[in-house]
This record gives sequence, C-alpha cells and structure tokens, in this order.
Amino acid sequence: MKPDELRKVETYLKSIFKGSAIQVKALPRKSDSAEVYVGDEFVGTLNKDTDEGELSYHFTMSILEMDLES
Repeated sequence: MKPDELRKVETYLKSIFKGSAIQVKALPRKSDSAEVYVGDEFVGTLNKDTDEGELSYHFTMSILEMDLES
C-alpha cells in the first residue's frame, strides 16, 4: 500500500479506537496488505480490496484463547 493510504487508514483506526497507539506498517513485498500494531504488539493484518471499482480495506484481528487468560 502507498504511504498516503497507510496514513489514512491509521488515522481512521485511531479515531475509532480512541487513545490507542495504533500503527499501520507496510509489508516489504506486498502491495495490498499491511500489519497493524498497538504499541509494539502485532494485533492484525490490513488488506486492500478493489471489487467492481469500489475500494475497501479489511482489518483482521485474531484473538487466541491464551490471550484471554489473566
């Protein structure tokens, strides 16, 4: 993804998840996906999708059972 796209999506995520230290980082060999971090912790992937001329971004976050244990 282009740097301006990453900034726009990062700004949007920060507005939705208020107060979070979210960062969207490009992947070196992928032009349609990026990684999402909160602070230094990887939390998910972001994928760019163009379907019938419409552009959208899909954020995927997996939560492991072990992450839910206190």
